[in-house]
Amino acid sequence: MNVDVTPARDDKHDAAARAGIDDALIDRLVEGFYARIQADEALGPIFAARVANWAPHLARMKDFWASVAIKSGRFRGNPLLKHVAIREITSAHFERWLALWQTTLVDLAPTPEAEAFLQLRAERIARSLMLGISIHRDGILPAAQTKR
Repeated sequence: MNVDVTPARDDKHDAAARAGIDDALIDRLVEGFYARIQADEALGPIFAARVANWAPHLARMKDFWASVAIKSGRFRGNPLLKHVAIREITSAHFERWLALWQTTLVDLAPTPEAEAFLQLRAERIARSLMLGISIHRDGILPAAQTKR
């Protein structure tokens, strides 16, 4: 059965637009956030070891956040596999990532609704990535998947 996701995508885009979320904001957020990441003593070295050319990475992250926030559909990829490959990553790194994202939102989000909308999505992303990393590293499956 084919399900038309266009109405849901349009609704999400409209809600984001009403909160002031658009490509221009996403560009500013990604640029500001990754400037903080590069300067951060906990996260900076992790990224520096993996990102030689920041321009393509920033463009990819802009596509990612546009897909997350305004359902642009521009991002293609598997963020989980990229993060699983980072052996030293821990939940503390994700907490720091969330804190830097929140600081960036406080500085740049045009409305409280935009800030809340984007922070909630970042929290969901962090939680999902940490769960996926745990499953891949430790072989831990969620309870719903172990009961058959």
